[in-house]
Amino acid sequence: MHRSRVLTGLLVALLAQPVALRASAQDMPPTPVSVLTMTPQPLPVVNELPGRVAATRTAEVRPRVGGIVVERIFTQGSVVKAGDVLYKIDPAPYAVRVASAEATLARAEATRQNAQDQLARTEALRERRVTAGVDLENATTTLAQADADVAIANASLQEAQLNLGYTDVTAPIDGVVGRALVTEGALVTAQTDILATIQQLDPVYVDVTQSSAQLFALQRARAAGELMMTAPDEAQVQLFFDDGSAYPHMGKLLFSEASVDSSTGQITLRAEFPNADGMLLPGLYVRARLEQAVRENALSIPQMAVQRDTSGQAFVYVLKGEDTVERRDVSLGLTFKNEWLVEDGLQPGDRVVIEGAQKLYPDAKVVAEPVNAKPEAAATQSARPAAQTANHKG
Repeated sequence: MHRSRVLTGLLVALLAQPVALRASAQDMPPTPVSVLTMTPQPLPVVNELPGRVAATRTAEVRPRVGGIVVERIFTQGSVVKAGDVLYKIDPAPYAVRVASAEATLARAEATRQNAQDQLARTEALRERRVTAGVDLENATTTLAQADADVAIANASLQEAQLNLGYTDVTAPIDGVVGRALVTEGALVTAQTDILATIQQLDPVYVDVTQSSAQLFALQRARAAGELMMTAPDEAQVQLFFDDGSAYPHMGKLLFSEASVDSSTGQITLRAEFPNADGMLLPGLYVRARLEQAVRENALSIPQMAVQRDTSGQAFVYVLKGEDTVERRDVSLGLTFKNEWLVEDGLQPGDRVVIEGAQKLYPDAKVVAEPVNAKPEAAATQSARPAAQTANHKG
């Protein structure tokens, strides 16, 4: 009998606790909060994709003639301009070839002069009918051959002069030259040996990869009228390094590949970034946030407004009337900056609690202020009636 009375007393006490808690909550002053009215607006669809930095132009410096390297001119790792001399190859053999070609040309020109004189004499004799017509034809042919020999000799001289000039190995493009791959005294072969590599690093490319399934989902959403795809020249791209820091300059999307990698199912997209400070180096791993589409009439909420229960369900508090809140479960989509895209759970015109939501519970009383108003002001206004009531009671 005594035991049943004790159990009955405990049951009554437990049932009375929620009532007491609600009564205590009702006695507490309203919580000051900041609210944001849901307004549809176009929001970009942003994807974060992995990528690597690549030089916009890369040139391997190769000799155009073979020989012994006698001097390295450039400083390794320095900036060079197209046409700057990087190496010198021993010019002596090529200077000899130029001299030989000049002599050959002089001989060909002398032979041509002789052929011209012979033709002139033959023509004079033919006018006086002293010589046969065949002699005139032979003289004309000899002069034509002499002209051809002069042209050949002239071309040989130009080739020899070009090769002599090629003993100065120059930079083919503007850029940063890497380490020297040969030293003085090395024997190099024309068009074969690589002497150095030059890379153009301002601007740079960033090649990112995206799954074909993700890209096709965007295209299907566009076909359904849910999204508007961003033109490549209008899409903004932001880079982030491994440590999470952001690259200070925005880039632009240039194009996406027209084929899918059969081994990975990925599509490569290329963006371009300014790199005047040289922070982006070829081969560097980065993550790129890319605006690929725009969702019209979208609703978004700041991340700080979203809470999650023990099951992981995301929810927010929404004003019900003017001074009471209710819990609203929401379905969230992609993130953009510090906001969530709301897929379901909110409607245009809903007033969502942004600041102060952590202190709330369903049907809690609040003093709401627009989100751009400082919550301290709301707290001051709500504290005044309470202070006045306390003074009145005192």
